Amino acid sequence: MRRATLSMALGLSIAALTGASPTFWRVSTQAEFLRGDVESLSVDGDGHLVLGPVTDEFFDTTAPMLWSLASASDGALWVGSGNDGRLYRVESDGVGRVVFDADELDIHAVAAGDGGAMFAATSPDGRVYRVTLDGETSTVFDPDDTYIWALALASDGTLYAATGDAARIYRVTSQDESELFFESDATHVLSLAFEPGGALLAGTESPGQVLRIEQDGRAFVLLDVPDAEIRSLRVQPDGSVLVVAVNEQGAPVTSSASSTNASSAATAAGPTVTVTTSVTAVVADAAATSTPGASTDGGAGRQGTKGAVYRIASDGLWDTLWSSDADVPYDAVFTTAGRLLVGTGPDGKIYQVSEDPPRTVLLGQAPAQQVMRFLPQSDGSLRYATANPGKVVRVTRALAQQGTYESEVRDAETVATWGTISWLGVTPGGSRIELSSRSGNTGIPNETWSEWSAPYTDAVGTQIASPKARYLQWRASLFAGDASPILTSVTTAYLPRNLRPEVTRITVHPPGTVFQQAFSSGDPPVAGLDNDAEADSKGQAATLGRQGYRKGIQTFVWEAADGNGDQLEYVVSYRREGETVWHPLRSYLRDTVFAWDSSSVPDGTYRLKVTVSDARSNAPDTALVGERESPVFDIDNSAPRIELATVQEEGGRAVLPFTVRDDQSAIQLVELSQGDDRWRVVYPTDGIPDELVERFEVVLTDPRGGTIIIRATDALRNTVTVSGR
Repeated sequence: MRRATLSMALGLSIAALTGASPTFWRVSTQAEFLRGDVESLSVDGDGHLVLGPVTDEFFDTTAPMLWSLASASDGALWVGSGNDGRLYRVESDGVGRVVFDADELDIHAVAAGDGGAMFAATSPDGRVYRVTLDGETSTVFDPDDTYIWALALASDGTLYAATGDAARIYRVTSQDESELFFESDATHVLSLAFEPGGALLAGTESPGQVLRIEQDGRAFVLLDVPDAEIRSLRVQPDGSVLVVAVNEQGAPVTSSASSTNASSAATAAGPTVTVTTSVTAVVADAAATSTPGASTDGGAGRQGTKGAVYRIASDGLWDTLWSSDADVPYDAVFTTAGRLLVGTGPDGKIYQVSEDPPRTVLLGQAPAQQVMRFLPQSDGSLRYATANPGKVVRVTRALAQQGTYESEVRDAETVATWGTISWLGVTPGGSRIELSSRSGNTGIPNETWSEWSAPYTDAVGTQIASPKARYLQWRASLFAGDASPILTSVTTAYLPRNLRPEVTRITVHPPGTVFQQAFSSGDPPVAGLDNDAEADSKGQAATLGRQGYRKGIQTFVWEAADGNGDQLEYVVSYRREGETVWHPLRSYLRDTVFAWDSSSVPDGTYRLKVTVSDARSNAPDTALVGERESPVFDIDNSAPRIELATVQEEGGRAVLPFTVRDDQSAIQLVELSQGDDRWRVVYPTDGIPDELVERFEVVLTDPRGGTIIIRATDALRNTVTVSGR
């Protein structure tokens, strides 16, 4: 009655072969919400969805990625692209044009020069070009190195260029004269920045190190981390240095990508797992509840992390501000409010970290796979460049009026009947929350899925309108009023189609083999023999204790499986070979071991059948059964028979002929003792004891000796002993 009431409450029409126990999918934690995709929303550490800052596409390109981003003196932007090697100038209104189209594939770095000119570094077969506002270009540096990764302009107008394959730093004067300034034993020099005192900072790859290089070329390692490469260096007004490090296995954009003309395809999307820092703050001045969380992972470059952000203080001490085992960081910057922003891939997520106390929030998600470079603006807004595809995006301080969230795809593992969808949230000041759903039978939503349903507006619960299918996804839309709505959790109910359980294997142990019950006290009982153990079986193999021997016991162990994970119970029955009727032995068995006292049946060849049912987890009209028969096995509890004949004289020897017979199992061992002699093994006339009837002719060692004793054992360990003279 309770199950029927529950099903009616869920509004479910349960067809045949549909399980009766509903599954509830609840999304309520930060880790669970981070598995979905957000647009103009933020996620805090308590699993709250709130409206995020206003984000729009400021400038779009046909390039697969934008490597570099810098401000011009008049407020415009310089943007360097990848795979097409173009330099864009983007005005303050978002209108842009191609100023320079390089022969090389990538513009990895740009730096503003005097008079509005721009330096652009290209790869592969790297060069540094000077580009004027009207598009005139000239080559100022053409080394033999393959890659030019970074540029830095000193206060006296000297340009420094970092290269790869050979990890070098060159110095280029205002007269375009160049010289080697520094050479490292690393593979690449990827990033450059100047300290206030004039020392040059360099970030390397393999190993991942931050070097301070004085003007005389002497270097000192400021930071040496397990991460493979240092992708970004930013010197702060207080003299500290913000460092972005990436592990080799987590870097989707590598030096080889450019040379193979496949940089846009180098974005290997890894598995989505939770960020190692806690996520607890709400951003963009939203009036949402904030709750302090745990600190960061507390260690630099932990094994398994995709990357980390470090800060080197002006006194040389450093600490970890953020790290992740799910997202690869590409750039990081402090906002005017002192919060750290981290741009990542492969899902284009932007995290914001507050330091006191340490709290992190998913600020938003870019319309691209990677957030490559940040550029804070003087008005407090932010621009960032993306890859896959290549865009420039603008983020303001204002809250968005509307945002959406798409959940991860839920796999019911079989066709399911959907129940209700409900949620918890707060809608202050006229704000509102709407949910919708869609379903399909492919793991990734495509055109074969159903359309998004009409909005569900009742938070208490509404019947899901999407058709029955294996996969389900829901979408939440948040609309602002006088304040942001807050979505705390979403719960969906569904009933998977009931799958038939099956017995996958039956093991017939040798006759007499028994096992003690595991974890028993006192005199351990035999597992599966007339005990009422309340096992809670889901088909897993039985836990067996020490093996022993007890005559007449036949032990069976089996394995079963149920696609729904239902509780299972078993019926054990037997039949003699040649018969057609199965005789029950035990019903309502929950363990997967059964010990049969076979002395209750005649000797013979038998089969055992195990029938499995999922009735414990399903309504009577929907429960299913499966069954499996064991291989044939022999039951033989009768000892062999020994038939003695008269001792015969043959050539001066005394020969004792006798016959050993068994009705069920082969003769296995025959021994003889005469007088005080020890037992000795004797063999049949055909040389091998392997038949039901064996004949023997044994030469007696002492024809006038004492009593002759013969002991015979069959294959099932039944033994008989006879004596004679």
